[in-house]
Amino acid sequence: MNRKYTPPPQSDRSRLKNLQSRLRQRAEMLTAIRAEFVGRGFLEVETPTRIPCPAPEIHIDAQPSGSRYLITSPELQMKRLLAAGYDKIFQICHCFRQGERSEEHLPEFTMLEWYRLEPEIDRLLEDCQWLITGAARALGTYPLVTRQGIAVDLSPPWHRLTVSEAFERFAGWRPGAHPDPDRFDVDLVEKVEPSLPRDKPVFLEGYPASMASLARLDPAAPQTALRFELYIGGLELANGFAELTDAAEQEERFEAERAAREKAGKSTYPLDRHFLFALQEGLAPCVGIALGLDRLAMVLTGAASVDEIVAFPEGTA
Repeated sequence: MNRKYTPPPQSDRSRLKNLQSRLRQRAEMLTAIRAEFVGRGFLEVETPTRIPCPAPEIHIDAQPSGSRYLITSPELQMKRLLAAGYDKIFQICHCFRQGERSEEHLPEFTMLEWYRLEPEIDRLLEDCQWLITGAARALGTYPLVTRQGIAVDLSPPWHRLTVSEAFERFAGWRPGAHPDPDRFDVDLVEKVEPSLPRDKPVFLEGYPASMASLARLDPAAPQTALRFELYIGGLELANGFAELTDAAEQEERFEAERAAREKAGKSTYPLDRHFLFALQEGLAPCVGIALGLDRLAMVLTGAASVDEIVAFPEGTA
């Protein structure tokens, strides 16, 4: 019986061998990050990889896995732990998002998330500084790293810039509470991000109220959300919030996001009733942040692409 011959895949031994130095640095970075959190009293937690109800965010598409979905973020499950009284928690896990592949994106990537039961979002900015400087010290790359040929000084304090200031300075207009999302996204990517300072990391804070479905609004400026993003060398690394804890408002926002997804012809997801019930029972003021570890490894090792710091990126496994 004749069988169709399928040639074996080309050997990638040399590719993997060339990655060894950076993969060792990546492992040292992860060890240092865990040690920093444990040393500061955080509890490492684990949550499921397959869930029935991803958060319905318009720009994030979950990957189906049988009757469930692979997590785009462990956020909703970690907040249920906060609601049960866990005060300082962190998690390192793989997350999955459809359609994300570039030199800076992978559809399967490594995420670090951490949360604190306290109201002040500035604690997260402080956390970012000690965490990243500690990881850089462990790799021997503190205080200077190089990103796209430009030296970046990691020594604190880091720059802080509001979204309104950045858009007015670099894009020529000031977003209100509900800017046109397409215009905002295009100008952020094409005008604002390339113009951000490169000499030090930058916290871009005070996002429009309509662009933070899981964040509290700033009581001193209700047109903005208590949300920031961290950039190093022009690369976005982290997204932090003062978390919304009002169950009714959260459900309204989820329904609005579901409607936006439906209007855009995207899949809609069931509402996570376990999460909403946890909010209804009571969640104290808290803050949380997600940081992309593949991108952080790029920054700390000088890699130009995520393919240089992941053993088996998309298309090689």
